[in-house]
Amino acid sequence: MGADLHVPARRVASRLRAEVSARNRMRAQTDSLSHEQTYSSQPAVVYAEENGGHGNFFPPSWRRIQANAAWAARLDKTYTASARVPRSRDRWRGELECATSSDALLMNIFCHPATMKSATLCALLGVSASDKPEFGWRARVALTNGHDDRTEIDMRLGDLLVEAKLCEGDFQSAPMSMMWRYDAFADIFDIERLHPRRGKLRSYQLLRGVMAAVEHDARFCLMCDARRSDLKDDWAEMVAAVRYSTVRCRLQIVTWQEIAQHLPRPLAAFLDEKYGIVSA
Repeated sequence: MGADLHVPARRVASRLRAEVSARNRMRAQTDSLSHEQTYSSQPAVVYAEENGGHGNFFPPSWRRIQANAAWAARLDKTYTASARVPRSRDRWRGELECATSSDALLMNIFCHPATMKSATLCALLGVSASDKPEFGWRARVALTNGHDDRTEIDMRLGDLLVEAKLCEGDFQSAPMSMMWRYDAFADIFDIERLHPRRGKLRSYQLLRGVMAAVEHDARFCLMCDARRSDLKDDWAEMVAAVRYSTVRCRLQIVTWQEIAQHLPRPLAAFLDEKYGIVSA
């Protein structure tokens, strides 16, 4: 396949990014929320903490994040596009302050006090109400040299490892030389069905997540937006390349829209206004 076949996929991500950014510009201005916009053809909205709250977070979720030191530490990730913000030296900015952050979306949902009390959501994800979310969890994936790769997982919830996506372009690519470092790579995946291109493989984050799930006897779930047909196609291609049904049965894709229908109404309304995520 030629590289031009990926242009529509980039457009899908760009369209969603434009929609979410436009929603947040309107929301921030209408509600007088402290925010900035980046210099770019498609300006991103970056919120700031103000009066004990934060424009990028639903208030009950924000309060619980602030009360939990492990969760609050996730806010320390630096916003890599800070240089494109006016008066960029005025303050430090975090990645989770950006309106399109998938990590912030994930925390808005799973840090809410009522989310894990939803029996239907727990059934959908195959988890227990007593499971506690761990964000930025470091998984161990064995390498052929006897060492381990400490892979970062967006969230661990019981035995479920979660990769969260919203407006990101793709799942990243990796050279085959990097993939051969993983002890279980060739055993788990049919390499030809992954369609290597010019010595590289797409969907690196998914491949790594599956290997982490096998290593930890866990399950692996992709949470993404229903509007991201490109990510769903990449997921399907990756699953088709898994050799064993015992591994495939541990893999799950769930959309934010499916999750939203199991959330309390105020949180679901927040997701609709801020991200355009409407209950499935």
